[in-house]
Amino acid sequence: MFSFREVLAAIQSYGKAHQFITQQRLWKWILLPGIIYCLLFIAGIYFVWSYSGEFVEYLFNLLPLRTWIQDLESSWVSFVFILLAFSIRILFLLLYFSYFKYLFLIVGSPLFAYLSEKTEAILQRRDFPFSWKQLLKDIARGVRLSFRNMLYQTICLLLLFVLSFIPILGWLTPLAGFIIECYFYGFSMMDYSCERHRMNVRQSIAFIKEHRGMALGNGMVYYLMMFVPIAGWILAPSYAVIAATIHLQDKRLL
Repeated sequence: MFSFREVLAAIQSYGKAHQFITQQRLWKWILLPGIIYCLLFIAGIYFVWSYSGEFVEYLFNLLPLRTWIQDLESSWVSFVFILLAFSIRILFLLLYFSYFKYLFLIVGSPLFAYLSEKTEAILQRRDFPFSWKQLLKDIARGVRLSFRNMLYQTICLLLLFVLSFIPILGWLTPLAGFIIECYFYGFSMMDYSCERHRMNVRQSIAFIKEHRGMALGNGMVYYLMMFVPIAGWILAPSYAVIAATIHLQDKRLL
C-alpha cells in the first residue's frame, strides 16, 4: 500500500526543488542534461515513428492484406485498416515513451548522480570526496538497476494486458499501469541518494519499497511533466532527481 502523506509530500518537494535551483543558481546543471534528454527524446520519436511505418508496410505486404483490401474495394474496410495501422504506430510510440527513461538513465547516470550529490552537499554544507573508481561502480549499478526495473515493469504491464480483457476489472488497468510507471520513475530518482549512502541494490530496493509513496509521488510529477513539450522534457529529469534528494533529506531517512 502507498502512504498518501508520502505521495503528497513527494509532489510538494518539486516546489522546494524549484526554490532550491533558483536560490543556488543550478540552472546549468538543469539545462545541460535536460537539453540532451530533449534532443535524444525527439530523435527517438522521429526514428520510432518512421520505422514503425515501415514495419506496418512490411506486415501488410507480408500478409497480403493490401491486395485483399484493394480487391474488396470497400471504403469502410480501407478505413478500418488505416486506423489499425495508425494504432500500431501509436502503440510503438507509447512503448517508446515508457522505456526511453531507462536508456537515458543509463546514459545520464553519472550526471544525475553528481546532481543528487551536489544537492545533498549544499543542504548539509559538506563535500563528498570524488572517486573515479566509485563513479564506475555507480554507473555499473545504475545499469544493473535500470535493467532490473525494466524487466519488472514489463512483467507488470504484460499481466495488466491480460487482465484488461476481464470485464469491469479491465477498466482499472489503465490506472494501474499509470501507477506502475510512476512508481518505477520515482524509484530510479530515489536510488541516487540510496546509492550515495552506500546501500547495495537489495538494500535500496527494500528501502524504496518501504517508502512506496515517495517513489509514486515523485514519479507522478515527472510523468505529467513529460506531457509538456520541450520545457517539460528539459526540466523533468533534473527536477525529479533534486526533488527526491530534498525529500529524503527533509525526512532524514538516510
